[in-house]
Amino acid sequence: MIGARASGTLTAEVFSDLAAVEALWRRLESNPASLHTPYQRFDWVSAYLRATGTAAAARILVLRDAEGRARILLPLVLTQRFGQTVARVVGDTHANYHLPLFATRDAAAIAPGEITAALISAGRPAGIDVYALQHQPRMWDGAANPFAETGEPEASDAYGLMLGPDADATVRRVFSADARKKLRSKEKRLVEAKGALAYRRAETPEEAARYLAAFFGHKALRFAGMGVADPYAPEPIRQFLAAAASGADPAMEIYALCLAESGRVLATFGGAVSEHRFSGMMTAFDPDPEIARFSPGDLLLQHLVGDQTARGRRGFDLGVGEARYKASICDETIGLVETIVPVSLRGRAYGVARMALTRTKRRIKRDPRLYAVAARLRKLTRRS
Repeated sequence: MIGARASGTLTAEVFSDLAAVEALWRRLESNPASLHTPYQRFDWVSAYLRATGTAAAARILVLRDAEGRARILLPLVLTQRFGQTVARVVGDTHANYHLPLFATRDAAAIAPGEITAALISAGRPAGIDVYALQHQPRMWDGAANPFAETGEPEASDAYGLMLGPDADATVRRVFSADARKKLRSKEKRLVEAKGALAYRRAETPEEAARYLAAFFGHKALRFAGMGVADPYAPEPIRQFLAAAASGADPAMEIYALCLAESGRVLATFGGAVSEHRFSGMMTAFDPDPEIARFSPGDLLLQHLVGDQTARGRRGFDLGVGEARYKASICDETIGLVETIVPVSLRGRAYGVARMALTRTKRRIKRDPRLYAVAARLRKLTRRS
């Protein structure tokens, strides 16, 4: 622990060493009464920090109540922007939700103003100018997120659904009769054209590496066609995904649709996981027209919904951003905001500029004409 500051009834502790807070962290996340997303699991956060080389810049805030009980845990990484120290939640855009880890639902009911005061009190001695907390869900599992109260709506929301107790019934609810009929037909024709299929979940590091290699290849082709940079190309990100998918209780699970005989990977789907939720992080499919026409990604998604239900998970989401396959099955829109908490005067100036940028992004994303112009400009910039 590098610092502790009191503010009202909350005491803010700041840790710079993951090992020093690991036991507390694991105890909080394993408590059935806690409220968090799969992206706040210790294993997910530590895999990201270590693979990306940002562990030295990590700061873990623990907010305790007047009785000394840990109520909120917030993993952050410090970055430098325009001469200011900005505290961001770990994971960047690879984490769909940056909800803090709340020890209980009661902890999520702590007054936002009290939390803000504790953040500012902890930020000063830690040298933080501003907290920039993106992807804050307004609501999570029926509870309001106090970190989102004053946030600015982001350009895109996220999409999810609740799973039922029965796998077959859930699949019938999520996929219409017409959609299931079309998928059965496509699966049958795919088998006739290419041979038997196998739906797999990576059980070993070798399987995870093989499915990830296929994903990277398929996604690279996809992004190249779109004329945008591939966020999965950097080696640290690839190492992070491999690390998160390893271990007896991995923080991330990877699924694949393969040809049974050759093992060729036709589609992949990976997600951050907790005991009761699967949160989609990434998906890709083989762009070969002889494969893509059978919609292997949709086939895998239907299998995945049934599989997650059968495994006892209650929540399932497909992450941030609009897409046809999300709208077709999801019945919940998860509103997201970006919250700025200035600590210094310089941080306040940064916050004003950041909020203006967020509003501009939202306006462009939600106006088809502006979005088309922005897409063309990205392609031109990339080619130049």
